[in-house]
Amino acid sequence: MIQELQLRILPEQAASEQSIKLYVAREKGLDARTIKAVRTLKRSIDARQRTIYVNLTIRIYINELPTDDEYTETYYPMVDEGPEVIVVGAGPGGLFAALRLIELGCRPIVVERGKDVHTRKRDIARISREHIVDPESNYSFGEGGAGAYSDGKLYTRSKKRGSVEKILNVFCQHGASTTILSDAHPHIGTDKLPRVIENMRETIKRCGGEVHFETRMDRLVIERNKIVGIETNTGRTFRGPVILATGHSARDVYQHLYASGIDIEAKGIAVGVRLEHPAELIDQIQYHNKHGRGKYLPAAEYSFVSQVDGRGVYSFCMCPGGAVVPAASGPEQIVVNGMSASHRNSRWSNAGMVVEIRPEDISLIDNSPLAVDNTTTQSSSIHPLAMLHLQEELERQCWMQGNRRQTAPAQRMVDFTRRKLSYDLPPSSYTPGLISSPLHFWMPEFISSRLQKGFEHFGRTSRGFLTNEATVIGLETRTSAPVRIIRDRETLQHISVGGLFPCGEGAGYAGGIVSAGIDGERCAEAAAAYIRAIEN
Repeated sequence: MIQELQLRILPEQAASEQSIKLYVAREKGLDARTIKAVRTLKRSIDARQRTIYVNLTIRIYINELPTDDEYTETYYPMVDEGPEVIVVGAGPGGLFAALRLIELGCRPIVVERGKDVHTRKRDIARISREHIVDPESNYSFGEGGAGAYSDGKLYTRSKKRGSVEKILNVFCQHGASTTILSDAHPHIGTDKLPRVIENMRETIKRCGGEVHFETRMDRLVIERNKIVGIETNTGRTFRGPVILATGHSARDVYQHLYASGIDIEAKGIAVGVRLEHPAELIDQIQYHNKHGRGKYLPAAEYSFVSQVDGRGVYSFCMCPGGAVVPAASGPEQIVVNGMSASHRNSRWSNAGMVVEIRPEDISLIDNSPLAVDNTTTQSSSIHPLAMLHLQEELERQCWMQGNRRQTAPAQRMVDFTRRKLSYDLPPSSYTPGLISSPLHFWMPEFISSRLQKGFEHFGRTSRGFLTNEATVIGLETRTSAPVRIIRDRETLQHISVGGLFPCGEGAGYAGGIVSAGIDGERCAEAAAAYIRAIEN
């Protein structure tokens, strides 16, 4: 017999399958020996009150064993004779596009400017060790995209455009833990995600697709107002419709699109800092316990949002038990991001704390590279690359404050709100090192004043959060793409040239691993439909 149950139990009762089995047996009057298996379908933590509960949806198997798989497997056929589609970028958008193309009988040709996921790790290590950023292999560029070495969180609110469950099941099929199917905030971890990505690549190749590393798209090939292929830095030309999934940091791609007359527009972004607390302090605050999380609870998470002077101020990409990492993708940049390993057991917890910036705000930001371009065909007077240029200028200023290295400017949290220089800084997970800097002085007032008010508000709503034990680290600028590549809502093709399918976060249509994967699948379906229409 199989039963599904809703449970609200203490953390120690939810700690293992055996403890859940004993709890159910006691509550239902069953012999625990008759419960042959317990499968967790949904799991979340309720920490709103002093007594912490774990909410579970479980399936119990009484006097029988499970006969179904824990995840749904997707069948990938051989496509070596199928029509070819070029996929530019091997981040989540590109990888899921390629896998979906295989399902639909098309042969994906994936080109990735960076290196494979394991070789890339050495270049990332050099950023911390030698303060050298390889512009083609870093936290943003390379197999797996920006998510591969900056956390691997799978939580998304994007549920209307496609199947979240499908994306998570594909990850499980390629080696991810099946706990991501049940956790309220699923997370693979930077230590385990690279192997999953490598397995996805091997599926693509085994089915007849191609994956080319260190191969940068330099030019789209346009014939009769249609994209028919790409030219690359290796001298090779690949022919076919193009799914453009280059990620939010491929600034040369945006420049090429603009120079080629392909319609793009400035898009709102969010800019701010990484805020790092001792993990024990966040545990104490969130779990309402001076002893922290104890033995049975994970590192605590938080989420804050407020409106300050007409703009959103909010936490972003919270990494409990994680680290702050150097995420620049080129010279003369400092960009910070956060990551967590699967166990989330470091001494620190961090989150992006950012301020919403809309294109119309550009003229209000001190020293902003405001550009009104009368040659653009768009109705807006804001230059399509204005937000990109703002990112670049802020990252350059940050690099200058960091002594022209990857040493990040930082300030204690209360000092930042009080506009005081910090004479020393707490220990930090940021391995290239920190330098005390008056972020309140050199950051644009539009951003710093809203962050200060936001921090004060969060400190009032969560006692102990506003503290000089926390460090404000600059700058977090790559929260999303600064450009949207305009596409038709139905066909997903670019509005003015056929055969081009802007995809994922870099195109302005996703925000995170899962939503990028969903958009990759949708673009693959659109590209396959485009090929069928041509053939007919």
